[in-house]
Amino acid sequence: MKRLLSTAIAAALCSGWGVAHAAARPAPPPETVARLAWLAGCWQVDGAEPGSGEQWSTAAGGTILGASRTVKGGKTTAFEFVQIRLTVPGQLAYIVQSGGEAPVEFNLLRQDKPNEFVFANLDNPFPSRITYRHDSDRKVHASIMGTLKGKLTTIHFPMTRTACEARK
Repeated sequence: MKRLLSTAIAAALCSGWGVAHAAARPAPPPETVARLAWLAGCWQVDGAEPGSGEQWSTAAGGTILGASRTVKGGKTTAFEFVQIRLTVPGQLAYIVQSGGEAPVEFNLLRQDKPNEFVFANLDNPFPSRITYRHDSDRKVHASIMGTLKGKLTTIHFPMTRTACEARK
């Protein structure tokens, strides 16, 4: 038995199956938050009241943190906190907590281009998909899509980069 095993190992190595076969199919690299580095900074929602927008941290410790705020009539009417991080090896997730509600996790569905990410949670009626697209250094387009009041609905949030420092 020992000789048969030794012969099989030697044959595999001689045929190049062992190392060459493993090298032919490398493991895919894990997703990392660094691919979303372009999101860092402050973004004002185009056409909305001042203060309506998002602010994102730089990637650190495997996480990007974000916060959004909607201002109407000079008052904050909605807010949310977001984490973008790996939840399991290779699985990038967008975890959002809106207005003090329980967090909802959206896993990366696809990344067709390096500048566009689509996160999905099909168990969540609205939104069930969240998309971020980096159009240029100064423009980001976010959208949410899902079933709202029985209809498939998409809401767009075009945003422009703005200064993060406090204004006097």
